[in-house]
Parts: sequence; C-alpha cells; structure tokens
Amino acid sequence: MRFGATMAVVAIVLGASGVGADQLAPSPQMETARWREIAWPFPRDGWPAGRAFRCEGACAGAELYIRAKRGFCNCDRGVADDDEVDRVADIDLVSLRFLPTMAGEEVSIGDMRGRARHYDLDTPGGASHVGIGVAVSRRCDLFVAAAQGLGEASAVQRAMLAFLETPEMKTWATAALDGR
Repeated sequence: MRFGATMAVVAIVLGASGVGADQLAPSPQMETARWREIAWPFPRDGWPAGRAFRCEGACAGAELYIRAKRGFCNCDRGVADDDEVDRVADIDLVSLRFLPTMAGEEVSIGDMRGRARHYDLDTPGGASHVGIGVAVSRRCDLFVAAAQGLGEASAVQRAMLAFLETPEMKTWATAALDGR
C-alpha cells in the first residue's frame, strides 16, 4: 500500500513538472556507439593502409577510416587550418566530390591537437552522406580520420572522437606514428 502511494506521488510530481517517461528515456544520440573493425576498403596509395570500422548503435552504419601519415606535417604549426584538413584527412578516399559545410573546429585526440571539419559527400549511386575529416599532429607526423554516414554530422563526430579517445585506439595511434 505504501509503495502504491509513493508511486502515485511520483507520477503526480512528474506530471506536474512536465517530465514524462519519454523525456527520462535516453535519446538515440545518448545511446552507446559500438565500432566493429572491417577490412580497409581503399586501394593502396602512398601511405600504409590503416584501419576501418563500422558503427553499430547510436551512429548505425557510419564508417570510420584511420591511419598514420608519418613525416607529413608542418613540424612547427601542426594542423593549422581547414585547407590542410581538406588536403590530408582522407575524405577524398571516401568521395572525390566533397563540399565543406562549415568552418572546422579545433579537436584533440590524447595529446595530439588538430582540426575537424564537416562535409557533404556525393557517394556512388547518388546518395548524399555526411563526412567528417579529422587531422591531428604529433611532432612532424599526422594521425588522420575520415568518417561517413547517413546520420547527423555532429553526432557522428562525437561518436568517432569518443572511440578514438579509447585506450586501445590511442595505443594503436601511438604505435602507428612510431612506425610499429
């Protein structure tokens, strides 16, 4: 009987405050993104192949491609501007037709600093996808990431940066930049 009365009071308080069960439930953006490794989908170029992942969960279907580019960065300034992100972040591997949608922003992955930028991508079959390019530097080396998917660009960027901040990914990035 006491439990029922308590529940009635909670229901009245929540109802009066305008907070419903749908507002207490986690939003889709708050769901956990789970990244599963897939094969590197791009042909060989002047850089070693990297790693590729597909998102399951909050950013379902988004794909992420990461790799190190050793000796390819301005040793003094690092990744200084959006034009550099456009040139180095491997967005052109995903689509040769990419259009920046806004100015980039400063980001960090571990102790590496650089920039991220959002793009509209034209992909095979005429489908339009969002793209995110990230380039961060450590001394004279770059670590780049490109993501693409159908979701909202900011949500995909948050999920990819959170994934790249995991201990496993930071360890891999450091090893790749060290040539191991």
